[in-house]
Parts: sequence; structure tokens; C-alpha cells
Amino acid sequence: MSKSKRSFSFVLATLMAMVLVLSACGGSKNADSGSNSGAAAGNSEEPVNLIWYTIGTPQKDVDRVMEEVSKYTKEKINATITMKMIDWGDYAQKMQVNVASGEPMDIIFTSAGGFDYVQNARKGAFLQLDELLEQYGQDLKNTIDPAFLEGSKVDGHNYGIPANKELPQQEVWRFNKTFLDKYNLDISNVRSLESIEPLLKTIKENEPGVTPFAMNKEYVPYVPYDYIIQNLPMAVKLDTTDYKIVNILETPEMQEALNLMHKYYKAGYVAPEAATTGSTSDLMTSGQWFMDRAQTQPLADNLWSASYGYPVVSTPASDAIITNTSVQGSIMAISANSEHPEKAMEFLNLLNTDPVLRNMVDSGIEGVHYKKIDDTHYENLAESKNYDMPSYSLGNNMLLYLNANDPDDKWEQFKKFNAEGVNSPILSFNFDSTKVATEMAAVQNVKEQFWSSLMTGTVDPAEYLPKAIKKFKEAGLDKVIAEAQAQLDAWRAENNK
Repeated sequence: MSKSKRSFSFVLATLMAMVLVLSACGGSKNADSGSNSGAAAGNSEEPVNLIWYTIGTPQKDVDRVMEEVSKYTKEKINATITMKMIDWGDYAQKMQVNVASGEPMDIIFTSAGGFDYVQNARKGAFLQLDELLEQYGQDLKNTIDPAFLEGSKVDGHNYGIPANKELPQQEVWRFNKTFLDKYNLDISNVRSLESIEPLLKTIKENEPGVTPFAMNKEYVPYVPYDYIIQNLPMAVKLDTTDYKIVNILETPEMQEALNLMHKYYKAGYVAPEAATTGSTSDLMTSGQWFMDRAQTQPLADNLWSASYGYPVVSTPASDAIITNTSVQGSIMAISANSEHPEKAMEFLNLLNTDPVLRNMVDSGIEGVHYKKIDDTHYENLAESKNYDMPSYSLGNNMLLYLNANDPDDKWEQFKKFNAEGVNSPILSFNFDSTKVATEMAAVQNVKEQFWSSLMTGTVDPAEYLPKAIKKFKEAGLDKVIAEAQAQLDAWRAENNK
């Protein structure tokens, strides 16, 4: 936006008058019957370049694909796209630095667990989108499940565009089927963290080059609680009747899980560097892993198998629960410092409604990274290894081509899965940490010191858990919990919970 707005006011007024005259003379020859208002302007204006920061292991062909994407978006909305990827374990921290330093950016991936959506919206990192949605996002509003747009509001306003995908969050144990078959391992009774131990033992004893239990530093054992803020030790039990917020580290469920994780770590089931590993993508590419834990969706096994090039199967590790984390699990926000917010919204509208663009961003270049089998199905080519993107983070999943083994009713299965999800007791409650900002910063610092090493089993909880609990208390966690509890009690009364 021009800093010399006043000095150009007369010139701008003159130019606008000329545009009106020329438009009247030209009639409707170049009128666009669709909603992409930027397309017609593409013939006379310099294209805008939008900078898009997103999560995931940086891909070798990302610039090559964005060059093709930009050809398409230039025709449609007169904009080109530069994508910058930041690896999984580094994303939140690096984005905090980028935003604080004023790094140029237009579109930002955010979520409940990756560059925290609610907290950063309240800090002013993202632009409020209500008016832009009305003006440039009508197609998008008519396409995305209303539950996502409603559930991603912060204090009554939209600050991002959620991906249209699975609504509940369900954890699964995921297995490299090659090793299940090789050792004739049965996963029909696998569900708890304890139940995987015999399988891990078999792999450790027979496959010295394979990581039995793959994870990165973001891993947290599953316990049946919903977190007030993802990956901070404040949570409410899923079957709660009193809505009490507890320190998750003091619960018997988490303490049992941490003891078991340390047992697995000492047995060599977990990689020594797990607490500092940003991504396990290299393991997935090599196939030298046996199992991990992941969030699922209908037919996810087909998606993972197609992506990795070998069979992957899974079995539930939790129920399907609709939480703030799942509703806010993949959001694209517009930076509060974007120089092109209107064009950014035009792009998000197009991305979430145009199958050609959405599939190009997801799967790459047809004939290079993938090939179409029929009108709706595709399969990866060898070069897909250079453009293996996390589909969930890139917009409306229900526009995607189907994998070769996917049934034609895949998206109907998604709708059924979404309808059957069970609401968390604190769904739509968003904690406002403004009054305890100092304590929150201190708590976050303690989390960085202890969290990953405890969760991955790297350190002995008998020694380090009491230290962590003590440090969290010294940082002011009890004060934060008290403030969160007061807000939750008020929300509960207001919503008749």
C-alpha cells in the first residue's frame, strides 16, 4: 500500500475516471461471468506475487511446481505464487521469528498445534477476514463445511480459512505392512500404548536397521483429555462432568504413559535423537520404520501407501473426537502485514473451489509427478518423490483426485465420518491468555526445556517429571490454569454446559 497516498490522490481520481469511461465504452466484451474479479484485470495490471508460508519438509520441486501454479493463477486472478516451506518441528518457532521481524508474507499456514491459530490471531498476526470473505470469498463460503468456518472463529470473527477435510480428530497406530507380513504380526487387538510392546520387541530383535517406533519431537502420548492449548500441560478430561482443568503432567494417565515411553526408549524401540528430530520424512521415504502414530481420515491407508510407494495400514488408537484442535487443524490466514490482502483472499477462494489449482498444488505437474487414470483417479509417478506434500495443509481436500484404490464414494465417506464424530466437552472454548501473558511466556520456556524429552521417553520421568512440574509451577502455571478455569466456567454458564 502506498505511503504517499495523499500526493497521488488527484492522479488516482483521474485514473479512476478514465477507467470508468473506458469501461463504459468497452461494454461487456471482457466481462467475466464467474466470481474471480481479478482475472479481467490481468491484461492491464502487473501481476501480484503472493508469498505463502506453509508447513512440511521442503520439497525439491516446490519452485518448479509453483512456476506452473503461477501460470494458472496469473490467468485466473493475475497473481503469482511463491511458496516457502518450513519443516515440521521448526515451523512454530521460525514463524514466530518471521512474523516478529516483519518478514514479507501474505498467506500463512496456522493451526491449533502449529503456529497457534487462536493465540496469534489475538496477538494481531493475522488479518480479520470477515469483510474480505464477503467480498472475495463467496464461492469458498458455499463450498466449505459451515462447521469449519464457525468453529475457527476467534471472538466472533474469522481470521483464517480452514481446510475442508475430516472434522473429528482420531489417532491411529500406523504400520509399515512389509514388516507385519514378514513376521505375521496381528494388530487386531492393538489400541493402547501398552498393547504395541510385543510388536516393537519383535522388530527390535529381528530388524537392526529399522526404527521400531518412529516419532519426531512433537510426539505426545495419547491420553483421553482435550488440551486448552495444544502441547501445553492444561487439559480437561473427555468424560468430564465438572470441567476441571488439570496439569496433564500430574494425571495418572500421562504419568503411566511417560513411564512406558521411557521403557520403550531404554529398550531401543525409539530413536536416540527423537527429542530433537524435526521430521521423520527420511524414514518414510526409506521404508526403514515399523510403526508410528498419526491422525487419520477415511481411506487414509490408501493415501499413505500411495505417497510412500509401499503398503501402510492402521488401527485406531483413540475415538473420533471433534475438538478445537481438529476444527482448527489446518487453516490458511492472511498476514496482518500483507501488502495484497484482497488478492490473497482471491487466491484462497480459488484454491478452495478450483479442482485444477487444488490438485496442482497438492500433487504437482501432471505427466511429471502424477498421471490421471480416469477423470477422478490418479497415481504417482517416480518424480513424485520430489513433490510429496501434506495434503491436509493445502486447502479443500474434497476437491482432490482419488488415489488408484479409492472408491468413488470417498468424499461421501468423509461426510459420514464427520457426522459421526463426538464433540469434545470444551469444543469452541478458546482461552484468552492476555491477562497472564507474562506467565504464559515463562510456561512456554519451561515447556521447551522439558516437554519433548519427557514425551519421547528420552529422560527418566522418575527424575525429570517432578523437576518439570516444579518448574512449571514456578513459571506461573497455576495462575494460568486459574485464569483459564474462570474463563471456562463463564463459558460453561453462558452455553448451558
